[in-house]
Order: sequence, then C-alpha cells, then structure tokens
Amino acid sequence: MSNYDLHTHSNISDGLLPPAALVERAATAGVSTLALTDHDDVAGLPFARAAADRLGIALVNGVEISVTWRKRTIHIVGLQIDPQHQPLVAGLAAIRQGRAIRAQRMADSLAQAGIPDALAGAYRYADNPEIIGRTHFARFLVHQGYAKDVRTVFRHFLVGGKPGYVAHEWAALADAVQWINAAGGIAVLAHPGRYDLGRQLLPELIGEFKAAGGRAIEVVTGSHTPDQYALFARYAQEFELLASRGSDFHGPGESYVEPGALPPLPPSLLPVWHDWT
Repeated sequence: MSNYDLHTHSNISDGLLPPAALVERAATAGVSTLALTDHDDVAGLPFARAAADRLGIALVNGVEISVTWRKRTIHIVGLQIDPQHQPLVAGLAAIRQGRAIRAQRMADSLAQAGIPDALAGAYRYADNPEIIGRTHFARFLVHQGYAKDVRTVFRHFLVGGKPGYVAHEWAALADAVQWINAAGGIAVLAHPGRYDLGRQLLPELIGEFKAAGGRAIEVVTGSHTPDQYALFARYAQEFELLASRGSDFHGPGESYVEPGALPPLPPSLLPVWHDWT
C-alpha cells in the first residue's frame, strides 16, 4: 500500500534535519511519496530530490506559505509546484524579508520579559537565517532552561498574550493560493484544527480558501486528533475539497508523529493524489 506524507520540514526552514536526511528517514519509515514543504522557501527541493531518486521514493515539490487571514496566521501548503515559477519565487522572497523584522520584534518582547539575547540565540538554531521563526526562538528558550521542550514553549511564550508574541502581516490568502495555482500546484489548507477558529469562523475560512482557488484540505495530520479527522473529513465533503495527509514532521523529539506514521484517510474522501501518475 502506498504511504503518502505530504507535509514535512527540513532545516531549510524550521526542521532539524537536512533535506537528504529527512528523505532518508521517510524512506526508512516506509513512505512511498514524500512532499518537502518548508516554510516560505523551496531551496531544499534539489537536495531532497537527489536523495529521493537515490532511494527510490517519489518526491513532491512543495512549500508552506505563511498567510494572514483576519489578523490570524494561517498556513497554505502548495503541492506539485514549479519551484522556479517567478511570481511564486518573488512572493516567497517578500515573506522571508518580513521574517527578519518580526524576529527583532520578538526578541525585543522577550527582552522586556527579562530574557536577553534572544535574537542571537534564535539565529544559532536557524541553519537558514532567511527563515528565522518561532521554532528557532523556542529551541533557544529550551536551551536556556525556560521550558522543558519546544511544545511547552508554545504554552508560555511566543503565542498571543505571552512574552515573545508579535502580530505580523504575512501574505494575503488569495495571493498565496494564486501563486500556487499559477505555479501549476495544488493549494492545501494546512492543519486547520490548529487555528482555534470556532464553529463560525472555521467554515468562513474554508469557504474563502475554496473561493480563492484552494483545492484541498489536510484531514489527517500530525496535530489532529481522531475526532478532528472526522470533523475535517466532513468539511472536505461539504466544500468538495480533496483530502490530504501529512505528518508535519519537523524533527526527532519535536513532532507529534514520525514521517508516514499516520492512519489512512477516511475511505469516503477523494485523496489529493487521486490523479497523480
């Protein structure tokens, strides 16, 4: 049986493993088709493809784009993209430039809370400094003893109302979807269960995503519970969206599940890969 994992990260963004090592881990775990979906950057794809070709697994060109929707951060995964498509390349570059500004503001907020040198500390964990983000700050905070692990950090820091959180304007939802579609890809609403939108806003987000040209939703993903698998299966059917499956793996010890170690999609859904050759 094919094992699709269509949401993973390397150290090109905020994962722990280089792209080739990520592919090797996925192949060892029995993944047959892997998407590398680094945040706002596609620089890891050539390295991942070389490893995938060597190991005999299929690699899907992917990316995860940071979006602002009604003052909330939302993530849109692009699958089967052309990573050299110029509007996509330019859009991702603009997002990366904004990350440095946000990082300085996050460090300033942590300094006000009595945590100095956070910016330099976070950059020590960012193998690709253009993609400096919350996870790099989280690793710094763990190393400094402010939390026992990265997951604990996000209960006490870097989220709304906590030290280190700053609001930031990412790409517009419609723009991100348009970049993906124009690059020949499929736009997927990533881990919708993480957004804590409630019964009214969640269908509004899905509806706007669909209206913008979005085609799929992650149903089975690392941060979803079994109840959420069922919930987002219903949303996939209601909005006539394809269903995706991905671990959202970032690295050993930091992720909910290993690559490919998820239950299958509910059989009532049409997988995003249904017509892939």
